[in-house]
Amino acid sequence: MVGYTPGRPTRGKARLFVPRVGQQAFKSLVVASYHRRCAITGSKVSPVLQAAHIRPVAEEGEHRVDNGLLLRFDVHILFDKGYLGVDNRHRLHVSPRLKSDFGNGDEFYRRAGSMIDLPDRPVDRPSPDSVNWHMDVRFLA
Repeated sequence: MVGYTPGRPTRGKARLFVPRVGQQAFKSLVVASYHRRCAITGSKVSPVLQAAHIRPVAEEGEHRVDNGLLLRFDVHILFDKGYLGVDNRHRLHVSPRLKSDFGNGDEFYRRAGSMIDLPDRPVDRPSPDSVNWHMDVRFLA
């Protein structure tokens, strides 16, 4: 085996982590509100769906459904890094940087300007404050 030396440890030291209070409840509510489908791609493959914060808790966001989106894991990463955004009319925005930085993104450019899938209850839909923050602070215009 490449890189394996008999008798040497194969794992690092155990570490403690502090769970984020409210994260599991947030995830359950977002998953249910979005009918177990990615808000942008429509994917229903449960193991790859994640509850994403529009405005992160670390940046004064809250564990609220209206501050969340259910996203496929790769879409979640692109959203967090600012390559994707959602405006206050719930339309998808795709940064030109996606193409210039990676030479692709056609899946998202085809969807640009279209409405994302939304929860049935208006109170659960992405809040204007959250999406405006994301478009102003995170989105790579």
